[in-house]
Amino acid sequence: MTEDISITDTTMIDMKLFPWWLLLLWGILALLLGAAFLFTPVLTTEILITFMGAWWLVGGIFALASLAVDRSNMGWKIFLAVINIIAGILILLKPLYATAFILGFFVIFIAFWACFVGAAHLFQAFTKKDWGNGVLGIISLIFGIVLLFNPLTTIILLPFVAGGFAIVMGLCSIFVAFTAKKCTDAVKA
Repeated sequence: MTEDISITDTTMIDMKLFPWWLLLLWGILALLLGAAFLFTPVLTTEILITFMGAWWLVGGIFALASLAVDRSNMGWKIFLAVINIIAGILILLKPLYATAFILGFFVIFIAFWACFVGAAHLFQAFTKKDWGNGVLGIISLIFGIVLLFNPLTTIILLPFVAGGFAIVMGLCSIFVAFTAKKCTDAVKA
């Protein structure tokens, strides 16, 4: 059985810019991260938040250093650099508290956003007489309200959900990597 593989010039350019082995590496790293989230959720989340704190600290320092070269929007750059440095230091000093705070803030943000999106869908459902938007609006509102009334449960489940998504993403990336390799090999032959 032969397969007919047709690849456009754009696809070939994309394959050269983003080689199959990079997709494979991305998939393997995503699988490892997903497994870490599922088996050690607290430690993995704390490590990622600590990494984020270090990233903000270094980013703030580099933002201040960039003022030596480019002084445009100096006030905003200084303000954002100081915020990044302060946030980075606070996270690095108290990573466990920072993890709980950031996850809590994230969950509450998602809850309010879901309520806002739900209200917008319901408004559109009533003005356009679109029952599909009405259903989406009700689902979004229920999701947002559930998150608002159960933030602790959501915070506890969040690493497991992230782990599940990372594993699915990793498996998909690995599948796409092998598919891209197969196409690349077919073109070379």
